[in-house]
Amino acid sequence: MTTLWPAVRKSFHRLAIAALVAWAMGPAVSFAQSGQPTLPDSDKQAIKDYNLTEDVLTRLAAATKDARQMGIKPQAAPDPSKVHNLDDLANQAIASDPKIGPLIKKYGFTPRDFMIANIALVNAIIVVQSRSNPDMAKSIDQSKVNMNNVVFIEQHQQQIQAMMQQ
Repeated sequence: MTTLWPAVRKSFHRLAIAALVAWAMGPAVSFAQSGQPTLPDSDKQAIKDYNLTEDVLTRLAAATKDARQMGIKPQAAPDPSKVHNLDDLANQAIASDPKIGPLIKKYGFTPRDFMIANIALVNAIIVVQSRSNPDMAKSIDQSKVNMNNVVFIEQHQQQIQAMMQQ
């Protein structure tokens, strides 16, 4: 089994922000990934059912690169009292900087799709990372993660690492 690159292993927070690729939405995705009870089962299922593809990864990478060039900074964690579903979470993320909405639209994402893609990406990366970290593995409910995305991450580690370094 291939191990993930050392930069990703340093911490969950760095993983969530760097590997997320949707760099400006890192805290929102971390919030959703953390299993907060505010997300309805239908949203959790939408995340699990989402399939990562080369096209999605390429568009996420391009959006991330542009976000950095535009000076979009990571946002504050979302207000849990205002998050009842993925749409609320995505809307809070978009509202944090007026440049985010047009940027993700440029790459063919709706705010909801952008959020789902990023959460699916992070979930899969965490599962891959947990394989070499027994303590982390104990806290991961892999039944909530699309295993096709885990395979996708394993097959695209170099591409993801390159995106993180842009």
